[in-house]
Amino acid sequence: MFYETATNAHGLPHDPFKAIVTPRPIGWITAMSAEGEINLSPYSFFNAISEKPPMVAFSSSGRKDALTFIEETKEFVCNLATYDLRDKMNLTSAVLPRGESEMVHAGLAAAPSRLVKPPRVAEALAALECKWLQTIPLVPLEGGDASYYLVIGQVVGIHIDDRFIVDGLVDTAAMKPIARAGYRDYFVSTAETKFSIRRPGA
Repeated sequence: MFYETATNAHGLPHDPFKAIVTPRPIGWITAMSAEGEINLSPYSFFNAISEKPPMVAFSSSGRKDALTFIEETKEFVCNLATYDLRDKMNLTSAVLPRGESEMVHAGLAAAPSRLVKPPRVAEALAALECKWLQTIPLVPLEGGDASYYLVIGQVVGIHIDDRFIVDGLVDTAAMKPIARAGYRDYFVSTAETKFSIRRPGA
């Protein structure tokens, strides 16, 4: 099949776009407002975009609390969403009144960060402390107002649970990180699904 996205006339019950660009890492973002309010929410449009220096980016549909808080304090934390935390991660996607903590709502504990003010999720096996760099409105080809906003941050500190450092390497598969697929679906990374390929010349 083929369809043009301008009309989205694919004839399917749900838009297949997010089922094709998948799996997508989950940016489980902790942000703090200028007044000290905490927001924790998962973003499926998220990824690492640079190594030196390390940078990450996530895209927000509209100017949600996380985006607003990050722009106020210029800091945020990306917590690793894993299989054991899948239900609590999902609970943090609930729409709550501004200032009501999703972390508390989901029964998660806060742990202090080292270099930024927003806390990290204590139960998360890894977390990236980030400084905000910029927000880019994603204006479509036809112009008009942006409905999505790309938030870019530089990673200034990294937390890793020592149990998952094996022979000098992070055992990512053992952490069982989850990633977003289309519809209501997710994927989980495990040792059984991991494989290695050496790049030519490496």
